[in-house]
Amino acid sequence: MALNVRLRSVVTRAFYGGGRFLLFVGLVLFGIFHVAPAQTGKTYCNPIDIDYKYNFEQKARNISFRSGADPVLINHLGEYYLFGTIADGYWHSTNLRDWTHVKPKGWPTNDMVAPAAISAKGKLFLFPATYEQRPIYVLKTGNKPELEIFNSSLPFLPGAPGPWDPAFFYDDGTDRWYMYFGSSNFYPIYGIELDEHLSYRKTAQELIALRPESHGWERFGRDHRDTIKPFIEGAWMTKHRGMYYLQYAAPGTEYNAYANGTYVGRDPLGPFTYAANNPVSYKPGGFVTGAGHGNTFEDKHGNFWNTGTPWLAVNFDFERRIAMFPAGFDSEGLMFADTRFGDFPHFVSTGKWTHAEELFAGWMLLSYRKPCVATSVQYPYAAANLADENPRTFWLAGSSKAGEGVTIDLDHSCEIRAVQVNFTDYHSGIFGSGSNVYTQFRLQHSQDGKTWKDLADVTREKRDRPNAYVELGEPVQARYVRYEHVHVGSPKLAISDIRVFGYGPGDAPRTPARLQVRRDADRRNAFLSWEEVPGSVGYNIRWGIEPSRLYQCYQVFADDGTKLEIRALTTDQNYSFAIESFNERGVSKLSSPVSVQ
Repeated sequence: MALNVRLRSVVTRAFYGGGRFLLFVGLVLFGIFHVAPAQTGKTYCNPIDIDYKYNFEQKARNISFRSGADPVLINHLGEYYLFGTIADGYWHSTNLRDWTHVKPKGWPTNDMVAPAAISAKGKLFLFPATYEQRPIYVLKTGNKPELEIFNSSLPFLPGAPGPWDPAFFYDDGTDRWYMYFGSSNFYPIYGIELDEHLSYRKTAQELIALRPESHGWERFGRDHRDTIKPFIEGAWMTKHRGMYYLQYAAPGTEYNAYANGTYVGRDPLGPFTYAANNPVSYKPGGFVTGAGHGNTFEDKHGNFWNTGTPWLAVNFDFERRIAMFPAGFDSEGLMFADTRFGDFPHFVSTGKWTHAEELFAGWMLLSYRKPCVATSVQYPYAAANLADENPRTFWLAGSSKAGEGVTIDLDHSCEIRAVQVNFTDYHSGIFGSGSNVYTQFRLQHSQDGKTWKDLADVTREKRDRPNAYVELGEPVQARYVRYEHVHVGSPKLAISDIRVFGYGPGDAPRTPARLQVRRDADRRNAFLSWEEVPGSVGYNIRWGIEPSRLYQCYQVFADDGTKLEIRALTTDQNYSFAIESFNERGVSKLSSPVSVQ
């Protein structure tokens, strides 16, 4: 029975492609605005550029949306496999940048939701979330990928409902298997040991639960302002230097504050201690907001990454995409993810990096609030929405015919390095990928708005790219960027944002002065203010448990003002805060930290 969450507090949350079914059962580098990358490599930009599949589960309500939920990204024998909810298969990559969708032989007709995946003992195991009995698979990779059944049907789970949102863990030091699971605003995250056949051993144990009365970031709602009882889900286990990091997501998918946290222990089943720097992956501001419910993996160069599902929610509350952030463990064993400029271009790894900030390409946002002129507009979906850095607003063209388009005036000549085109599924009526679902367009540039040259041309491709990211082979100097439409699968041409990256003229902005921080009587909250920096595009509020561990970042655009309330603090933890400003040229030096008790 589907029930409104606001009417029930004792519930279990189950994701079917994002749908909610309620069942009763680093080191911080101060004074440096950009760190040159240790190695050259091509870039990616969140949300990652894949052909997100249309979800069919809301077809009865005629709600069409793409599923970008519950990602698990696996390094299997030096290649990468990305799984998710209702993905009709998986995505494969050799470099974490270029992805190809694969539907292997034997893929279940009822698809998979929030699957567990793990590479262990030379095999890639896969298991969907379920409250029933489903097989555990082994994915046979190579030229003819195929799903083979490893365990035809797990017995019913002893001691807990589920397993929903499962995660496998193999401890190679002890040759023992475990499963973690849970998706609820009543039940905790559970763990259970498995035998060599991946069947249950003993009974599920309660491991961790939310404590929103102490952990501000675990409160529900936008910026943690809702009174709904929050949800815990998205379990994942990482072993690093003999310690076990039990990752979880909270407080709920639908808003900007979705994040990953972790508890740490010396045994796979605990006891576990709350990490002082939680949440470890948090991105409440910017274009991509929300970083929860993903996994942590190590790439083939020995670098760590953390994945999550940013919030979109244009057509459906649980509509989302997938993001990937550099991550790591510091000298004290604290796990962290670097979400600073987490929706700007970053280099993919081509070797081992020392600091996560090395991967930031340094290409700045050139298109924010710039004038946009479209060939046609359906009121009230104005062309100005293309430059507002909000994926929930969009431009809707008068038709989806080839030749429709929009021109962005960057106000001055800029060095353009990359463009991201983010399409919106407006009344698409699509519930599965067909031969007509592909994306074709042309990008052009001009200095005077009269003479145009090609910037990028994807008119011959038949790939579906709802978040198309185009990195230029060589930088281009131009004032105007034009999108010329050719084809989308949807009957409507709608684009949320065309984001242009590179370097504008002038100098990087100065450091904001007079940063003030006041801890609220409710110690989960802090109030910040600072002095405006003229000419800045925005500010990064960076904070953490020590001046040298400012792992958290809240991006604020300059036209939103110079005040911010942060509601993600832990009551018994002291914090330090600093601020930097950024414009189209670069980033200021970081301010001196301000510490509060």
